[in-house]
Amino acid sequence: MPGHITHSASFRDPSGFVFLKKGIVYRQVNHSYAADYELLMQSGLYQRLTEEKLLIPHTEVDENLTGSPHWYKTLLPQQLFFISYAYEWSFSQLKEAADLTLKILEIAIAYGMCLKDANSFNIQFHEGALVLIDTLSFEKYDASRPWVAYRQFCESLLFPLYLSHYLKTDLQKWLVVYPEGIPVALISRLLPAKSRLSLGSWLHVYLQNRIRSDNPVGNRSVSFTREKMQTLTRHLRSEVSRMTLSGVAISPWSNYYDETILGGGYLHEKEIIFRAFLEGIDFGSALDIGANNGYFSKILAGAGKNVIAIDSDHQCIDSLYRSVCGNTDGTIIPLCADIANPSPAIGFRNTERPSFIQRAKADLVSALAITHHLALGKNIPLERIAGLLADLTNSYLIVEYVPLTDKMAQQLIKVKSQYHSPYDEPTFENSFSHYFVIERKSRIPGTERVLYRMRKC
Repeated sequence: MPGHITHSASFRDPSGFVFLKKGIVYRQVNHSYAADYELLMQSGLYQRLTEEKLLIPHTEVDENLTGSPHWYKTLLPQQLFFISYAYEWSFSQLKEAADLTLKILEIAIAYGMCLKDANSFNIQFHEGALVLIDTLSFEKYDASRPWVAYRQFCESLLFPLYLSHYLKTDLQKWLVVYPEGIPVALISRLLPAKSRLSLGSWLHVYLQNRIRSDNPVGNRSVSFTREKMQTLTRHLRSEVSRMTLSGVAISPWSNYYDETILGGGYLHEKEIIFRAFLEGIDFGSALDIGANNGYFSKILAGAGKNVIAIDSDHQCIDSLYRSVCGNTDGTIIPLCADIANPSPAIGFRNTERPSFIQRAKADLVSALAITHHLALGKNIPLERIAGLLADLTNSYLIVEYVPLTDKMAQQLIKVKSQYHSPYDEPTFENSFSHYFVIERKSRIPGTERVLYRMRKC
């Protein structure tokens, strides 16, 4: 049947696949998964998980929209606003994803089912919270077998948390290199010696690595009762809950709007102009680049808009996530992303996981106090910055010009021998005029900074 497109990341599971038809996302259930699907629906597990907002709800469509001979059911799930990946998440986001996976597993066991998959790609943000989106991740529970997804859970969720907890390092770059999870052989070499004093890391890292080394083909038969499974799940949840980022040095940008720029008066005046610029324009989604603590992201979300808030500082994003988690009054998805070096397209044929730029399209882009960092700090020409922002917005751009005389601009150039010049207001406006029409322009009182509202040509 023509007119459908199989999702580029949905080909590994023979139980079914995700596809798009007329811009709507569907999930096909194949005959091979029929028994497990019916158990999920009839056991009460689906109802329990969706009522607690742990699993994405769906409706059944009684039509084979793909024309596939393997078709059993077509599911129409609630549509997601945005797809993100664990290598764009902060520590708290990954920690919550790990706990969510284990909580779902605990509930599933009580209903006679188990999770056969436990990777981070099955978790997404929906209506202000994390939720499992893979309805076909469940299978009938076999108490005689170990948890088939245990290694996957450890490598994709638990081990990155260990890295952050013990080494106080950003986990995002590790997960770009190892998107399927950090191998146990590697994590056992990376963790410090003191980690061996923890029962959890000794069991899940060092013992697991030893067992895999002794038995590389995995042919060992292990008895695994329901009680053992419940004990394992409880222990893993306890292990995840104890993970912290305490001891990490305070980010120089964490108090940017409070202490490190031009003071509260600047922020107040900037907010007045920003709110005025939002009046009279129609947009349904926004991308806030350089969101910092989310001050302006929250203004956008307060209008009931869906907002992607990004910053290269993972501590700022972690703090923002903890402040907005569970707020459904306009959804903010905080993500760790450096707009000068965003996450690339990776996976099979480089199409399985699209790049951030491919995914992050919004009706309005907000780029406040960021262009001078790109132009002066990273030597990116203004016209290229304008082109990038044009790629990201469907309609509108609110952007801030920071002149060379500004003290933050001076900090950026005092350690540089050169940057692209001229860097001035006319050059700024001319560079953006190739992609945008300037609709409004306002100098922020008490400063030489200028806010622009532009419309894409």
